[in-house]
Amino acid sequence: MNSGLLGMPLAAVGEVGEGFFKHRTGATLPCQARPAHLFCWDWATEHINRFGTPALQQFELVVISVLIGFAIAFILALIAHRFKPLQFPLLAGTGVLFAIPSIAFFMLLLPITGRGRETAIIALSAYTLQIIYRNVMQGLNNVPDSAKDAARGMGLTERQILWKVELPLAIPEIVGGIRIATVSTVAIATLAVFANAGGLGSQIYSSSNLVFPTAIIIAGAIAILMAFAIDLVLLTAQRFATPWRRAASEAVP
Repeated sequence: MNSGLLGMPLAAVGEVGEGFFKHRTGATLPCQARPAHLFCWDWATEHINRFGTPALQQFELVVISVLIGFAIAFILALIAHRFKPLQFPLLAGTGVLFAIPSIAFFMLLLPITGRGRETAIIALSAYTLQIIYRNVMQGLNNVPDSAKDAARGMGLTERQILWKVELPLAIPEIVGGIRIATVSTVAIATLAVFANAGGLGSQIYSSSNLVFPTAIIIAGAIAILMAFAIDLVLLTAQRFATPWRRAASEAVP
């Protein structure tokens, strides 16, 4: 051991790191240094904050896309409900959009809308159309004729019957469609990274994470929890929007 200019001890050449290289084996290396390690708790606790912004981006993409998709699908369903011959063509048209492979849809939009959140929202909204449209139509078609006849007997116009009788009775099917569309959008939104729109896909598809599964597992778990949380909110909203169904279920012994 030598002494430096300030009298502090200096290690001899080769002493620094000698114990590290001698005693560090594959079993004693930190888990983040072993790509084959499935999940690294130490890395997860130290880097969990890096998932905050992608998760918020993912949530925004999902909410905006589902709201836009619902608005378009709802209007289409009302038009088709009014003009019956349009029901199948609109169902087929939304089905064609739903059948386009996800990555291909993003790539087809890039030359038109460019990279960014707008491209992702357009694609994600298109994927919600058939699910929501089909459920809205199913809900409206399942309204009993007796309920509509009773409303006509009370003097209600066709428009009043639609808003005061048919749509309220169709709420369970409508909300069911929104729930399915939302859960599927949470999953598809991870592909928004290919349009440079952010989201949890930035953590899943990062080249550095492909050999380190911890980040992929965390991002996937956040997406699953997000889907469950939104679905629970929608289910709760449905229960409050249909008090007659809640009263009937509570009355059953």
